[in-house]
Amino acid sequence: MKLPSLQIKALLFVFILLLQCSFNTIYSQNISFKIKLKSESKVEIKASPLKFNKHFAYSFTLDDGYRSAYLTAFPLLNGGKISNPDKNEWKVDQGGDGTTSKGLFYSDGFGNKIQFKLALAINGGSVRDLPENRGHLSWSEIKEMYNAGWDILNHSFHHATKHGTNYKTEVTENTASIKQNLKFTMSHFVVPGGEGDPDYHLEYEKEALANGFLSVASYKGTGPVYKVNSKVDLDKMISARTFVLSSKDTLSFKTMDRYLKTIDSIVKHSEPVWFNDFTHGTGNGNLWNLSMRFPDFKYYMTMLANNYGEKGNDSIWMAPWQEVYEYIWLRDRIKIEYKQNKKEIEVTIILPEIPEAFRHRDISLNIETPSKFEIESPKDLKIKDNGKTTHKQIFIQLK
Repeated sequence: MKLPSLQIKALLFVFILLLQCSFNTIYSQNISFKIKLKSESKVEIKASPLKFNKHFAYSFTLDDGYRSAYLTAFPLLNGGKISNPDKNEWKVDQGGDGTTSKGLFYSDGFGNKIQFKLALAINGGSVRDLPENRGHLSWSEIKEMYNAGWDILNHSFHHATKHGTNYKTEVTENTASIKQNLKFTMSHFVVPGGEGDPDYHLEYEKEALANGFLSVASYKGTGPVYKVNSKVDLDKMISARTFVLSSKDTLSFKTMDRYLKTIDSIVKHSEPVWFNDFTHGTGNGNLWNLSMRFPDFKYYMTMLANNYGEKGNDSIWMAPWQEVYEYIWLRDRIKIEYKQNKKEIEVTIILPEIPEAFRHRDISLNIETPSKFEIESPKDLKIKDNGKTTHKQIFIQLK
């Protein structure tokens, strides 16, 4: 049977709409702006391997949600009053030295200082407000750190590892707990340590990935050092965890110096890299002997800032696992198109459809040109450049 021409036209119209919808599921929108050069120098534009065109990203996570994170680590890095010595309900000192910190920083390349930030691997079943000398964080403390840019990772609801654990429930109940109390959805999972059946961590890995988590930190896996100069395989990433821990030596910082020496050997490579470490508590007591005593933690982080932060060579991007993951994911999926006409360059960035759970949606562009420049962009586009100084970088912050 032959269809009337009007019906054929209608079907073609629907088909074209479907094609457009299909395309939009891959690339949701474009960003366009102009670069105004001071000379006709040829320009090359590409995505920076790391945010702010840093040489290396270092992600550091505090496991289990111990209160020392809020009493000592957070004020040290963010700036503020560090707790005095403070014994918790377990008779372990989770406090610090009682000093006031000005914060530890790197710079964004645009004249702004940015605080070092860490991640918290949280068990929702342990979060509570009482007693006053509790060993774990409260919801308000976690929220304050989250609002300051720290990321929250799923570490199971009860930190369960022993025989009979319902791994799926541990993953999903913790997701629901954080969603209910903090109003966001976690997207990265950290396998809890402890006694359990052989290879129990594989069950956690399977359930985390099956329930929407983008990456898992576990006993074994890739990394923990990743070269980021080219595309990184982030699909269902399982990364090996390494820890920074205090030793029995409390009279010097020799143990911390060994960890710092390892970092220095990694960042001396010419290629940009991303790597991550973990610990547990950061108070004066070495909690469960799986932590960093506060003097060690303070020395370690201060040396990182002095060597690689804004007071040093400013090569570090000290950011949580989730933030770095999301930057690299987006970096590898954008398409950058540009046309130069003498002193004017029209730039278009085609964006992928970004997962709803993403918290960080930033793009750093590396500009190779000897010419100074200015940016002409729509008012609703958050964009910064250093075209009048080092003329090397453009930074875009998506909504």
